[in-house]
Order: sequence, then structure tokens, then C-alpha cells
Amino acid sequence: MMPQLSVIIPCFNSEATLNATLESVFKQSLSDWEAIIVNDGSPDNLGSIAKQWVEKDNRFKYFEKENGGLGSARNYGIKKAKGSFILPLDSDNKVRPLFAETAINSFLVNQDVGVVYGNAMYFGEKEGIWTMGNFNKYRLMVNNYIDACTIIKKSVFDDVGLYDEHLPYQGHEDWEFWLRVINSKYKFLYIDMIAFDYRVEKQSMINSFDKDMMTKNTDYIKRKHFELYMDAFSELLTENNNLKSAFNERFITKIKRKLKH
Repeated sequence: MMPQLSVIIPCFNSEATLNATLESVFKQSLSDWEAIIVNDGSPDNLGSIAKQWVEKDNRFKYFEKENGGLGSARNYGIKKAKGSFILPLDSDNKVRPLFAETAINSFLVNQDVGVVYGNAMYFGEKEGIWTMGNFNKYRLMVNNYIDACTIIKKSVFDDVGLYDEHLPYQGHEDWEFWLRVINSKYKFLYIDMIAFDYRVEKQSMINSFDKDMMTKNTDYIKRKHFELYMDAFSELLTENNNLKSAFNERFITKIKRKLKH
């Protein structure tokens, strides 16, 4: 029997955090799941932790691959997935017990929804709630405010493709993917609940980005989705008075020139 949900857990240098992540999956109120643990060529001892969980519960699956980055590891897991729904879960975060069941029930009454997301609770070196809020296309185009830890219909990946593995720096794969979903038939649904716990440490990916890395990634994404931004340019100006802080003058000038022709 196929599981309803496939949890995709890419791992790299996760020995210290993986056990808590897998424990959170194990405690889901939804029992019909599989967890696909992908060791992305990690040099640490995370494999032994993963194998302990595989022995404990056969819903856990463990795979090893050569290092290819976050997008590559997620894609590897998605290709192995048997569930109708996908939950990407970073190996230092923890999913809340009721999130999967709540999200899947929401899909059943919202047939046009492809992505269900909620809020996050920070832990580690940062505290507080990350309230993501109702879906807003233009807000998402300016800044990625929806984390990858969501529940996604497997058919969304079938229709729009997997995560982009060619970003200059890993860390914005989910944002680029959301922009493709915006252009599809699928809708986003926000649930006002704590969906997961988001770890913030000095070595976290979120703290590793400098201005140059951010610029290269956003430039790549803007070029790839130029037509999307051009079509929504006037709405973006209305929605965000600080557009210039998110998009450089050269990009704005290019869109204006295109709109004149």
C-alpha cells in the first residue's frame, strides 16, 4: 500500500540535529507516511543515526549519494517518493505533530490547492514566531516569505518540474520553485498554525549568505522568470514601495523598455 505522505529529508553535516528531526516525523498524528533520508555525501556520522531509525521503523528509508547540494538531494528524494504528497524537511528542523494531518485534510476540501503552508517557531539562537501570513503573489515575487517546509501535491512537481539545481548558491531553491507554481494552475493555502520549528544557529544556511551571494541568486531567478516579473510590474510597484531595494535599476529599466515595445 502506497503512503499518503513522503517526507524528504536531505542531509549534510546533520549528525548533531538529525535525531530530533526524525523524532518529529515519528510523532506525526498522521501514520500513513514514509520518510526518505538522503545523505548528500556528508563526511560526518549521520548515516549511523539514520540507520537506527530505519531499524526502528520501516517507514524510514535511507539513501546515500554523491554531494550535489540541497536541490539535488531534494530531487533525489522526490524521485524515490511513493506518496501523493511531499513534505521537504531540512535535517535541522522539526515538523509539528499535527501539521501533516491538518494539511492533507485541507487538500481534500480544496481541490485546486497545490501547496499548504503554515507558520514556524524559531529555536536555537533566535526565538519567536515566523508568521508567514496569507498568500500574496506579489509579496512572494519580491521576497521569499514561504519556507520549503510545506505540504505539496506530488502532481505539482510532475507538472512544473523539480527543484532547480543550477542556482549559483544553494538556499533559494524553494523560492525559484514557488515562482513556477505561481505560473501554474495550482493555488497556495495558508493555515494559521505552527507547522514546524525552525532552527537558527551561526552555521545555519540563512546566516551564511553575504550580499554578493544573495545578489547572484536573485539575479539568476529574475532572469529565469523575467516574463513573470514583466507581466506583473505595475502591480509590484503598487504592492511594494521599496521595489528598488529588491530589484536593481538595471532590471527595472529592462522591464520598462520591454513594456514600451
